[in-house]
Amino acid sequence: MALTRRRFLIAAGGGATAAAAGGAFYERRRIEDALDPPHGRVPGGPTGPRRTGTFLSRARRRTVRWEVAWPPGSQPGDQLPVALVLHGRGDDSRSAFTSQGLQHFLGAAVRAGTPPFALAAIDGGDHTFWHARADGDDPQTMLTAEFLPLLARMGLRTDRFGMTGWSMGGYGALLIATRLPGRVVAVATDAAALWQQFAATAQGAFDSQADFARNDIFARTDRLSAIALRLSCGRSDPFVGANRALLAALPSAQHAFPRGGHTVGCWNTMRPADMTFLGRHLAG
Repeated sequence: MALTRRRFLIAAGGGATAAAAGGAFYERRRIEDALDPPHGRVPGGPTGPRRTGTFLSRARRRTVRWEVAWPPGSQPGDQLPVALVLHGRGDDSRSAFTSQGLQHFLGAAVRAGTPPFALAAIDGGDHTFWHARADGDDPQTMLTAEFLPLLARMGLRTDRFGMTGWSMGGYGALLIATRLPGRVVAVATDAAALWQQFAATAQGAFDSQADFARNDIFARTDRLSAIALRLSCGRSDPFVGANRALLAALPSAQHAFPRGGHTVGCWNTMRPADMTFLGRHLAG
């Protein structure tokens, strides 16, 4: 729906209270994006093969599903670099190649000349936020001790790899990169779910104040400084302030803050550059 002056004024009236409280700029952006949201499209064209499977994860104490997508012109067994895809809250490994359509962005990037690489997704839990939890669920160990060896057995190169993710998965990608700075060479996040203090976190994201402190991205920025980093977030996304704060701590990071909120339509405008970024650094 086009944003007309009349529609903007009607919507702005409903948001006047929030604007008066000091969020006028953010509120105006939010209203604009709600009335005329970005419609980033999934590209067409051929994609490469995909394989899926399951295994019993000791780290997560349950059976998990995984899926790998190869780019056009490649096939299972090819010795390609790989980027791990970490899904958002409420999603799973299937989301990467269904609602998010990442295999199409990968295909378009490789057809345009980006060096080929594979994408690999796995179930990380509804709201684990990709770190060890008090109940024993440990998706981070699953990734490093179980999934990466499985990918290596497929022929993918895992001595150095990339990471990408949206929302909860963006946070997880950054966190895991701080734990494996010698192996993670590039991270591209879309609307990473970041908080600068425990009191502001989403319910269930952390077990306690101490859990938040152990996994606080802002306390670990020195470990990200040597990693190629791309931060993207819509300018009316609720996480945009924290993403800008992280950029201030890591000013050399590539970044994009386009129009849009916490939506797939906005993330789709970021993903062509994400794929090019990952492919270039994985080939380096």
